[in-house]
Amino acid sequence: MKHDVPGTDLLGLDGRVVIVSGAAGGGIGTAVTRLVARAGATVIAVSRSAENLEKHVAPLAAEGLPVVPVAADASTDDGIAVVMKEAGRTDGDLYGLVNVAGGAAPSTWMPSIRVTRGDWRALLTQNLETMFFMSQAVAAELKARGRPGSIVSISSISGMNSAPLHIGYGTAKAALVAATRTMAVELAGDDIRVNAIAPGVTATPASGTYVDEDAERDRRAIAMGRRGRPEEQAGAILFLLSDLSGYITGQTLLVDGGLNLKWTHLAADNTSLFLKDESFRAAITS
Repeated sequence: MKHDVPGTDLLGLDGRVVIVSGAAGGGIGTAVTRLVARAGATVIAVSRSAENLEKHVAPLAAEGLPVVPVAADASTDDGIAVVMKEAGRTDGDLYGLVNVAGGAAPSTWMPSIRVTRGDWRALLTQNLETMFFMSQAVAAELKARGRPGSIVSISSISGMNSAPLHIGYGTAKAALVAATRTMAVELAGDDIRVNAIAPGVTATPASGTYVDEDAERDRRAIAMGRRGRPEEQAGAILFLLSDLSGYITGQTLLVDGGLNLKWTHLAADNTSLFLKDESFRAAITS
């Protein structure tokens, strides 16, 4: 998507190539793919599921958006090699990477004392190793070409606080934040920025497997009173990917509708559940 008026490409993505790892789940990754392509970049849309690529990414290409579907497993060296080969033969300059691939199945929720080594390693591979080695490959290629770049990864609010009954996932997402900060320092001199976002509860196909519809609960738990949409997470990612955030690196942006602001002892009206005097409660909320 080229702009007709000089100087209007505020995002700086025209003519650039951006890899989205985990592009075809129908949630945040698909929303990012659509938004980044609409912003002018050619998107290498990566998923290990050819079926999901056909379902969620092929329609974007059919709309005329510059999207290149790639079936590859970004958690393996061979899969990363396939992605980088495709990026190398795609028209435009390699510039960006968005690490969306990750997550956790409902079966991974359990008390810490029940977590096995297999559980632990699987969650770290899925959520940390995939992000790190995909980022490593893109950063190495950018350095070799002497080009600037921007890498954005997805952590979680679970990585910014405690994660009761989900310690493996929370630990992996916290480690992702640490990796983001360290890579940002190492790559800053090469004009490669590294940032992350930490979503709160977002209405995606993946979260729908264990989060039901409960508007009253959402009002009680989230300052903005509702769960986020994939497009809202994608907007924050686009900002960090783009030239609009050109002086930001090593940061993790909470995109949670104010979920982190709500103390667990607050009622839906933001008063403390410990208040027993209803007249006082009424007085301070009027």
